[in-house]
Amino acid sequence: MFKVLLSPRELCSRVACAWLNLKFVQSLTEGSALHLSSKFLLRRVVLRRGLAATSLVMLACLLASPLVADDDWQQQVRIAVERHEVAAALVVVNHRLAEAPDDMEAHAWRGRLLAWSGHWQEAEGDYRQVLGKFPGDVDVLTGLADVLVWQQRYSEALAVLEEARSLAPRNPEILVQRARVLSLLQRNSEARAQFQAVLVYDPTNSAAINGLASLTGASKYELHISDETDFFNYTQNAQVETVTLTAHWNEKWTSAFGVSPYYLFGENAVKVWAEAAYRFHQNNWVRVLGAGANPQDVVPEGEVLIEYGHGFRFSSPWINGLESSIQEHSLWYRGAQVLTLNTNQIAYMPREWTLTLSVTGSRTRFTDGESDWVPSGSTKLGFPLVRKLSGSLSFAVGAENFAQVDQIGRLSARTYVGGLRYRLAESQDISGFVARQDREHGQEQTSLGLSYGLRF
Repeated sequence: MFKVLLSPRELCSRVACAWLNLKFVQSLTEGSALHLSSKFLLRRVVLRRGLAATSLVMLACLLASPLVADDDWQQQVRIAVERHEVAAALVVVNHRLAEAPDDMEAHAWRGRLLAWSGHWQEAEGDYRQVLGKFPGDVDVLTGLADVLVWQQRYSEALAVLEEARSLAPRNPEILVQRARVLSLLQRNSEARAQFQAVLVYDPTNSAAINGLASLTGASKYELHISDETDFFNYTQNAQVETVTLTAHWNEKWTSAFGVSPYYLFGENAVKVWAEAAYRFHQNNWVRVLGAGANPQDVVPEGEVLIEYGHGFRFSSPWINGLESSIQEHSLWYRGAQVLTLNTNQIAYMPREWTLTLSVTGSRTRFTDGESDWVPSGSTKLGFPLVRKLSGSLSFAVGAENFAQVDQIGRLSARTYVGGLRYRLAESQDISGFVARQDREHGQEQTSLGLSYGLRF
């Protein structure tokens, strides 16, 4: 076997060529979207096969690299979204747009991510940029409609959905979204007709079913009749009936009037109350309530409640919205005055689930001058069961009747509640609950309640 000996000049030339080729490949592959196997192969060929083979491999990698890069960044975005890491996904998309500013797929992704992050105006800009080049993209049209709705620009959102509907006239997602916007515009008859049209060819569409049911809440008047019976192990039973009429005058004003006859601890009482609520700006409201009752010892003879609340929207897979409110409630009994400060949080979760948390501080002042603050709290979980049936479970600690003979300042209690609500028809429902309260000193209370609601 013969060995070919290279002259010192040829050896140095080949080493220098291999080194230059390797540095070129390193500069090419570093920071690129080539797979690791492709980078390793390219460098290996440079060292072992020379410049000609290297050129062929480089050409193949360069031709494949744009497709691999596209797949790579989108896959990273999808993985981050699946992990609910919206910020990380946005970093990947922004990096892609820095490399390819005209990539409309990246702009569409950034629009979605910004919308989910609550940056609605910026998301609108990306969506409109995509639609400038691809006006028939239905997914982008529906995304744009969402951000317009969240900005309460309902008329503009409806115009966008009309365009999307012309492109996909039987798409249930678009039709349901259109019905919701019609409802927000107070065009309830059109919204109802749209929900019903979806159910004609898709009878099990839960979004249309729930949307149609929600329109019952858009009725101008609501009448509720309820009855509650309390069973005690230390005194005679009690009962209370309540009749409430609520009027939704417009998007901002709501008022209610109610009357409640009581039979409690051997005494009769009748309480009459009225309230008014006003919504202003975006998702803010105030509510004022006043009540009065005949002289007795079991229910307050006077009440005043003031509430302020604010609603929030979230782009989270766990929570869609939150209503947060604070209340000051003053109650005057014969021989005692009670002041409560309360904060209430209602979280709206996907699939019609809700979670309510309430914390109250109560101060009771008696005629002898004594007063103290007592905390109490409660939580309630609401959930759907079947098509027309929903349920709830509640737990409360320290929640009490403020009656003169049953002060929260004197007793502590734990309360467990389970409830069901069944929708009889589009404008009617019936609900009931069972509650068990365990108090100090072995006292127990069991309550049964039934309510009927009519909207017209």
